[in-house]
Amino acid sequence: MPIENIVAFLAASFLIALSPGPGTAMVLRQSVHGRKAALATVFGMEVGVACWAIAAALGLSVLLTASEIAYHALRIIGAVFLIYLGVKALISKSLPADEPPPASHAFRSGLVVNLANPKLGVFAISFLPQFVPAGEAGKGVLLFLAIGWVLIDTVWYLIIVSILHTIRGWLSRPRVRPALEKLSGGVLLALGVRLVLDPR
Repeated sequence: MPIENIVAFLAASFLIALSPGPGTAMVLRQSVHGRKAALATVFGMEVGVACWAIAAALGLSVLLTASEIAYHALRIIGAVFLIYLGVKALISKSLPADEPPPASHAFRSGLVVNLANPKLGVFAISFLPQFVPAGEAGKGVLLFLAIGWVLIDTVWYLIIVSILHTIRGWLSRPRVRPALEKLSGGVLLALGVRLVLDPR
């Protein structure tokens, strides 16, 4: 691949990673329970991103654009799950600092949020091919770009986890912790409602 394509891809992938979304809200919420829970959430999210990226590289996620039923079914599932997480954060009491949620639960939450987001699949279809040089079209190049996209996204979230871990003492304060729970819950709820109301 020409160096200009690689540079453009890296820059675009990084800017996409910077965009706040359900993942950012989830990592923020889990970070108050410790690094282990936050990392499990990140790895679950990135497995979901990897599934969509690889599906796009192999041409499988085109099925989402071809099937309205499949797209909207996934959209509703994803929206309901986000709303569930948001409401749960808003109405539940914070766990004590020594009782963090199981890492497996954090991993599943991150995984489902991204796997049940058809917009991520549709985005991957349109995003990755932009950086394939003319004459080099092929699944190999797209797979290379898919892996790069996942790695950049993972690195960014690991940086976020590291920063949040350094201020965990402040995040765990009795007044700060519940406020963060409510804030992240409100964000997840709003994103879920938006996903319901936005058919495309």
